[in-house]
Amino acid sequence: MPNSSLPISLRKSEDIVRMRQMIREEAVKLGFSLVDQTKIVTAASELARNAIDYGGGGEVHVAHVLNGVRRGLRLTFSDEGPGIADIEQAMKDGYTTGRGLGLGLGGAKRLSNEFSIESTPGKGTRVTIVRWRL
Repeated sequence: MPNSSLPISLRKSEDIVRMRQMIREEAVKLGFSLVDQTKIVTAASELARNAIDYGGGGEVHVAHVLNGVRRGLRLTFSDEGPGIADIEQAMKDGYTTGRGLGLGLGGAKRLSNEFSIESTPGKGTRVTIVRWRL
């Protein structure tokens, strides 16, 4: 896979299943352990679900990344939904604007080696995570 890929559309639950399979395949190609495969796939599932449920749908770009001898996967989720007014509050476990448990963003951060979020109310949200092969 090149350093960037075509986006994977996230509109419905079936898209999450397809995305999970692709991310697991890419993690296997990079030699991720089963635990690390599970962590990145779980984080991706949470972020994809958020893009669909709160962002009205979106997309994810999957890329192989190198940092010296380290190899990893970078996933960038984006949507053009209502955005997040208070990112600090949204990152707190238990906070939700929906019916979920409020663990999605914080959980995804804990499952990732790197995590960044940008959001503008009325314009959407972009979340980027990286999991390194350890």
